[in-house]
Amino acid sequence: MYFKENIKLLRKRRGRTQDEVASALKIKRSTLSGYENGVGNPNLDLLSRFSEYYGVAIDTLVKVDLGSLQEHQLRTLERGFDSYIKGSNLRVLATTVDSDNEENIELVNEKASAGYADGFADPEYIRILPTFKLPFLSKQKKYRSFQISGDSMLPIPDGSYVTGEFVQDWSTIRNHHAYIILTKEDGIVFKVIENLIEDFGKLKLHSLNPLYIPYEIKIDNVSEIWKFVNYINSEMPEPNKEKDELKKEVTELKKQVQAIQMKLNL
Repeated sequence: MYFKENIKLLRKRRGRTQDEVASALKIKRSTLSGYENGVGNPNLDLLSRFSEYYGVAIDTLVKVDLGSLQEHQLRTLERGFDSYIKGSNLRVLATTVDSDNEENIELVNEKASAGYADGFADPEYIRILPTFKLPFLSKQKKYRSFQISGDSMLPIPDGSYVTGEFVQDWSTIRNHHAYIILTKEDGIVFKVIENLIEDFGKLKLHSLNPLYIPYEIKIDNVSEIWKFVNYINSEMPEPNKEKDELKKEVTELKKQVQAIQMKLNL
């Protein structure tokens, strides 16, 4: 338990004295001093007051060693984005291993996607998923494969299996890279991410298909994130005729612009 260390750390980071915090919490300074020194523990009502005062969940105040977090993570926590801290640091991943004690790649097909939204943290659920190996991937990282549906990520076709590397620290999410995101409202989505966590506590999700407009989701709507590694599909992709036609149009426009510039220079 890290309660005494955490409340002391948060108080000092705010530049508050024990008298100021005690007054805000409506307790005696000596009582607060006792909590910070590990002499006695607050009841649930007072824990709630500490949580509301610092904007930090009770679980985080009690179970997370805030002193071990990086500075940018503490700043994010202090802005009220506590779910980010829990998502990136308290996440214990349910996984499976083979007979050689090496981690499998679990396969979440389209039929299993709905169940995965509820069972992603349940070892018993993860254990029943089909597994496979991709020998060219690192044995030091954790991977999982998801079957996607729809055309929002074309040219990656509907029904493809996309494999992702588990992201433990969400602050490492790179802008304009593809990720598989498990959301609480929409289940599994595959998108290109714009990382707005530190400033706004959000992710902006972009599709490869330009017909779909970007949208934002709050980070407390996210359960898991996997960095895209590769995809598998048995179908041969069709020629991208629209792209070729667009290229011709752009080339023609460039010629027209050059002709206009030549006339203007005469």
